[in-house]
Amino acid sequence: MYVCLCNGVTERDIRQTAIAGCRSMVELTMRTGCGAGCGSCVCMATALLEEVHATVATGSDMADAA
Repeated sequence: MYVCLCNGVTERDIRQTAIAGCRSMVELTMRTGCGAGCGSCVCMATALLEEVHATVATGSDMADAA
């Protein structure tokens, strides 16, 4: 699913970027362009970042979370 229509960033892109070490929306914007356009994706993108890091922090496998 596309999260950022302005820059074509998908949910998968955000999850992969978070797993690769992205910790903040500012960093996500720098790496992917997500949030650099109209900004309507920022809430969803932030929630996805938080979800990935919460899953990683609990030691759960990403495949189990899907």
